[in-house]
Amino acid sequence: MIRAVVFDCFGVLVNDGWLPFKRKYFGEKPELFEEATSINRQVDAGLIGYDDFIQGVAGLAGLPKEQAYKEIEDNPVDAELVDYIAAQLKPHYKIGLLSNAGGNWLDHLFTPEQLKVFDATALSFELGFIKPDPRAYQTIADRLGVSPEECVFIDDQERYCTGASDVGMRAIWYRSFEQAKSDLEKMLAQELAK
Repeated sequence: MIRAVVFDCFGVLVNDGWLPFKRKYFGEKPELFEEATSINRQVDAGLIGYDDFIQGVAGLAGLPKEQAYKEIEDNPVDAELVDYIAAQLKPHYKIGLLSNAGGNWLDHLFTPEQLKVFDATALSFELGFIKPDPRAYQTIADRLGVSPEECVFIDDQERYCTGASDVGMRAIWYRSFEQAKSDLEKMLAQELAK
């Protein structure tokens, strides 16, 4: 029985400025791409500060720190998705947020009203490990008071969906709001028909 729906933050609930930045400046340079990815993993795991992350990737890209910050921080909320969660899912399911994040940006990204849709959150910088570590998925399930098997996880990175499936969650690979909504509604309808 599905009792909770868990969402990734960057690339699902909000526009992800980091991945386009990484592709733009390092996509044709595999060694720099790997180095930038490593710096990102360090900040997501809470091993370095966010300022150090920005400084590091700005240096790799040959950009002023302020320009890198501005491009990476281009993260508008998908208000249509958040409204759908509040109106259609929240009355029936627990709602979680699980994200690889280098800091607690939730108050900066979401309005107080939008934040109320989440019953629990788990951010990698506070956990000390990142998706697809099985502990990340287990932590959000525990915080929601459900088992992983009772969760649907939605993420824009296929490998993180695989990680969720590996611990027993159902997973939806997010490519657009309409596609994810359709996939989720089919999954929930099948569950209710059992």
